[in-house]
Amino acid sequence: MRDHAIISKGIDWLSVWLYIILVSIGVLCIFSVEYHNTGDIWQNIIGLKKNYSRQLLFIGISAILAIFILLTDSKFFTATANLSYAFGILLMMATFVLGKDINGSKSWIPMGFFNLQPVETCKIFTALALAKYLSRPETNFQNTRSQLIAAAIALTPAVFSVLQNETGLALVYFSFLIPMYREGLPPIYLIIGFSFGVLVVATILVEKNLLALILTIIAGIVIYVLRRTIKRDKAVLIVILGLWVLCVGIQRFAVPYIFKHVLHQYQVERIMNTFGVDYVPDAETVLLSKEDKLEQSKTKKAAKAKENYNVKQSKIAIGSGGFWGKGFLKGTQTQGDFVPEQHTDFIFTSVGENFGFWGSTLVVLLYIVFMLRIVFLAERQRSTFTRVYAYSVAAIIFFHVSINICMTIGLAPVIGITLPLFSYGGSSLLTFTILIFILIRLDADRQMVLR
Repeated sequence: MRDHAIISKGIDWLSVWLYIILVSIGVLCIFSVEYHNTGDIWQNIIGLKKNYSRQLLFIGISAILAIFILLTDSKFFTATANLSYAFGILLMMATFVLGKDINGSKSWIPMGFFNLQPVETCKIFTALALAKYLSRPETNFQNTRSQLIAAAIALTPAVFSVLQNETGLALVYFSFLIPMYREGLPPIYLIIGFSFGVLVVATILVEKNLLALILTIIAGIVIYVLRRTIKRDKAVLIVILGLWVLCVGIQRFAVPYIFKHVLHQYQVERIMNTFGVDYVPDAETVLLSKEDKLEQSKTKKAAKAKENYNVKQSKIAIGSGGFWGKGFLKGTQTQGDFVPEQHTDFIFTSVGENFGFWGSTLVVLLYIVFMLRIVFLAERQRSTFTRVYAYSVAAIIFFHVSINICMTIGLAPVIGITLPLFSYGGSSLLTFTILIFILIRLDADRQMVLR
């Protein structure tokens, strides 16, 4: 009874129950993907022969970890934040030596019955380290040095992730801009980032000379509107012209360079296909004969069809559920194994087919409520450390949920982002469990000022 009292004191049970509900629906969806009315279910569970049985094992391990975290002193997480971050970086570096190549990505370390993905786990350590740094009294986000240090803490794991060919998971680390913005990061950085994203999309969709002309017209309009200010201060004109040159330079040179030399061809194809644009690697095709061009065209069409297959089948599965869904274990697309990677990246398709629009909406609402609850917990903290950590958790979940769902319905490129607490995988489930229950533990001691 005494131990129960220690665990339950100050615990936000709404967050715990939301976690339990999401995990429970997730394992049911994994079960629906693999259930074919053949074999003994209990034998599969005991023998760990199916993904749903292994997921149940991961849930059991997660439950033990959650209890262990709730029994841990909150000061432990602040005291070991920097040390754990260093350990996480070393773990990511170890993948270059010990890593196992899975689907072209050497970002996994074999751990016996499952593979550990350090880039997933390092999100925990990065959130703690960033919270530790931002909670220091001397940290001031109006200072460039503080901004650079915080950015280095957040983005160093992303660099290693790119080197491991995990570009999708590397993007997750940009979610740490949200807690930094909450703590005083100037909004100009978010504006620049958003503008760059818009410019990249415009570069994909609009012919390059036309886009350059549009940017020139926009610059001309701005100069005309600010003509009186420019008469008083010529520096404004220099800034406008500098931004125009920068935008045209990004559009004409930077984006093509990134697409040609930084991203892999399959990644470029996924991005292009998302926006309905045919991918052309280079201009050398004009030198080909008519027969070679025809053959290359057939090859490209076949490659594009293969590349679009996952998303196409995903949209068919979700759309076939209609409003009410086909019913649990009655999905024809799911039962027919038409959607590749359905138990991991495309697990949301099983929700759409089995439970329809209303079920999909309910799951999305559960995630929204969960994220809003985390933000509520963040804003009631006395400690900057806990507030920053809470916003980091909310930002990571938001990024994963929004990208994964958009991915399954064709609104975002397929970049291998899991659906939190739903997708099959020990690394993903354990990572989100630890992230969430550290927050719950810190919130239980919200009257303390942790640094």
